[in-house]
Amino acid sequence: MAALFTIGAVVWPIVLGGLLILGIAYSTSVTPSGRLLRRSANAEDRPALFAAQFALSHGFWPIAYPLAGQIGAHIGMKAAFAAPAAVASIGIGIGTITALRLWPVSEANIVPHTHDELPADHPHLRDGHKSQTGHHFVIDDLHTNWPAVPRSMSDG
Repeated sequence: MAALFTIGAVVWPIVLGGLLILGIAYSTSVTPSGRLLRRSANAEDRPALFAAQFALSHGFWPIAYPLAGQIGAHIGMKAAFAAPAAVASIGIGIGTITALRLWPVSEANIVPHTHDELPADHPHLRDGHKSQTGHHFVIDDLHTNWPAVPRSMSDG
């Protein structure tokens, strides 16, 4: 029994250190996605956006957990840990490369744009376009595409 306490005293700090590393890794991946979602939607659209993100981020679980169980039962536990890690690593790699290639290096929060299709008394023009510099821009019903950035602005 004393040997168990000695092993526990050695193993427990390692487990806590591993949990600390996992917590840091999790927060570095989850916090930016929350900030991105918050920045990408108007306040009234955020609950639906966060719900959709949650559903999509958990949508693979019904496939991954049984698959890991079958791999563990038929091949072994090392393979059961390695297979999801490999799939996650591939997904992270693809996502990172895609983001680096498609995401703008710098992006303005306030984007100058016009709404030639809206009547002059439209609430969006009255409330959202009080200045000539534009407003915080998100894709929504009135802004279905990101406006083209003039060449002189994108060269900076």
